[in-house]
Amino acid sequence: QVQLVESGGGLVQPGGSLRLSCVASGFDMSNADMGWFRQFPGKEREFVAAIDTLDRADYGDSVKVRGTISRDNAKNTVYLQINRLKPEDAAVYYCNALYRNYNRWYTLFSSWGRGTEVVVSS
Repeated sequence: QVQLVESGGGLVQPGGSLRLSCVASGFDMSNADMGWFRQFPGKEREFVAAIDTLDRADYGDSVKVRGTISRDNAKNTVYLQINRLKPEDAAVYYCNALYRNYNRWYTLFSSWGRGTEVVVSS
C-alpha cells in the first residue's frame, strides 16, 4: 500500500526558510520520479517541483530560484526547501510520485498524503 507522509510545515515569517520532507513507502522510490505540489484553499493542487531518478530537478514558476528539491533514496525521502518565503507561499504541500509526458508532469498515484501546512506570516 502506497503511503506518502509529509512533514516540516509550520509558521514562518516572510523571508524565512522551510525544509519539507516526504517519506514514501509501498513502492520503490529509487525508481520513481518524485515531486511536490501545493494547494490553496478552494483551488486545485499546483505543481511546485520535481526530481527525477537521475537527480535532475524541475521547478514551477512559483519557487524557481527560491526552491531546492532533493532526495535521499536510502531514507525513501524527498525534500523541498523554500527560501525567502512569501505570504503567497502559504498552502498545504503534498508529495507524489510522478511521470513525465510531453514536457508535463503527472502524478503516478491517485491517493495523496495528508500534506503539511505552511503558514507565512509576521
